[in-house]
Amino acid sequence: MKIFLSFLQSQKRHAIPAYGFWEYYIKNGITEAGHEWTECHGIDWALGLVPQSDEELAKWKDITWSKTLAWLKKNPVDMFLSYLYPKQVDISAINEIKKLGIPCINFFCDHVREFRKLPVEFEVFNLNWVPEYKAVDLYIKANYPYINLPMPMWVAPAKRVLIPEINQQLTFIGSKDVQRMLFFEQVVSLAPELPLAIYGSGWTENSATAPEQSIPYTVADKIKFNTNFIRNEGLPAFSRKIKQRNQSINMSDALAAKTDRLLGDDEYNSLSAASMVTIGVNRYPSFRFPLDKPDTYSRLRDIEAPMLGACYLTEWTAGIEQLYDIEKEILTYKDEQSFIEQCHRLSGDAALRKQLKANGQLKALSEHSIPQSIKAIKEKFLCTNDS
Repeated sequence: MKIFLSFLQSQKRHAIPAYGFWEYYIKNGITEAGHEWTECHGIDWALGLVPQSDEELAKWKDITWSKTLAWLKKNPVDMFLSYLYPKQVDISAINEIKKLGIPCINFFCDHVREFRKLPVEFEVFNLNWVPEYKAVDLYIKANYPYINLPMPMWVAPAKRVLIPEINQQLTFIGSKDVQRMLFFEQVVSLAPELPLAIYGSGWTENSATAPEQSIPYTVADKIKFNTNFIRNEGLPAFSRKIKQRNQSINMSDALAAKTDRLLGDDEYNSLSAASMVTIGVNRYPSFRFPLDKPDTYSRLRDIEAPMLGACYLTEWTAGIEQLYDIEKEILTYKDEQSFIEQCHRLSGDAALRKQLKANGQLKALSEHSIPQSIKAIKEKFLCTNDS
């Protein structure tokens, strides 16, 4: 099967959150599945996510989709597989691709934090690849075609071996945000003895990434933005946004002592795989929820860390029990106190850590891989065509 890819490929590193790893994962996963991926060279898919004016975005869409359609008309494929945000989607172009007999599947992984209601752009796809368990209800209510599959994660075969522990630390790797900081502040306050080690962008002065690109906004633009925000998120969310804008939340010296730099890829993988315990945090910043009562959803880390062979402790969220056998493959926590209890438990039980590493990796590699997801997508289409 030949699959055309639109997965945020770009020859440039734009000043937006990291995206290049998606292309790496999906291309290698498709190859491992025994299929062929192809793409139209010269298209900068990530550029569609860069902040720009309406006119610039329209120009990007016109150029990008014109090139894509022209390429597909000359180069037949069996599937169009994309990772597109709503503003990147050209509904008429997708319909033209479907007229060519090419099924169109779109992956998107931030439904829960981005939408209260699904965007109309997602209705056009033959199938939506939905990794968040909590987003399934959105698709059922909208009556959009979907399939609930894990995040597309790929690990090189050389890294699919269990690595002995190289330290006695509780490792968290991820960029700083207000919910992660507040969580770890509470943990450090309650249990300063825990050997926490926190790595990632923003935690230390020398680990901040370059600021995102922005465009100047007029007063009219700001009014329009706030009006749309209230329409999409509601007045309570807008009220929290204004309140939090005036709040100063600083990191304590105690937490700062536990933080470290942004890691390179090799260090990232080795620390994830061989730390005594690797931590996942599934809460996220959102003005829809009070600061002290955050929402959660399963993240890429919930696939990545077990796949690398980590002894994994992650924040419980709805659907996590569908991915793993809790207690046998991973452990979970629900709040700061249960996190501390699980950390002490794991620190004192080497046999349990070894069991979680082996069982978690086996489950992730055997059931949550990209080849398995592509197989499920193919079977979904076969069932649809037979019915």
